[in-house]
This record gives sequence, C-alpha cells and structure tokens, in this order.
Amino acid sequence: MTRYPDPDLTVDARGLRCPLPVLRARKRLQDLAAGAVLCLRADDPMALIDLPHFCAGAGHDYLGHEEGPDGLRLYLRKTRAD
Repeated sequence: MTRYPDPDLTVDARGLRCPLPVLRARKRLQDLAAGAVLCLRADDPMALIDLPHFCAGAGHDYLGHEEGPDGLRLYLRKTRAD
C-alpha cells in the first residue's frame, strides 16, 4: 500500500459531481503555500480522471489516490505559487 504524505488540508467533495470536485480543489489550493499537500475526498469516479488532468494543466503534482468504503482520497501537491 502506498503511503501518501500527511495533507496540509483535506477537502470533502463527496456528493459533488463533475466538475465540482476539481473546482473545489482549485479554489482551496489558492490559499495554500507551494509544496503543501491537499487531500480531496470524493465519491464521483470522474475525479480519478479530472484531478490528474487538472494538475497537469495547472502545474501541480498529482500524487495518487486511495479507495476506501467512504470513497476516494486523491492527493496532490501545490508546486507553484499563484
């Protein structure tokens, strides 16, 4: 099992559908410093596609995800200051 860094912020986007989880992550990233880790909790399977694409386009690092009984936990690292 992959061990992800402890998040600096966890955002709960469960119950939201595409594109809202990514929009919520983008908004919350604005307040974080470069190098901070965000964990996005989601239950929309499209988040597995949308969040890596968002990270690639915005210049952030997509670290991976975990699946559990309460949904997905997707991890990313903010790599640049806005």
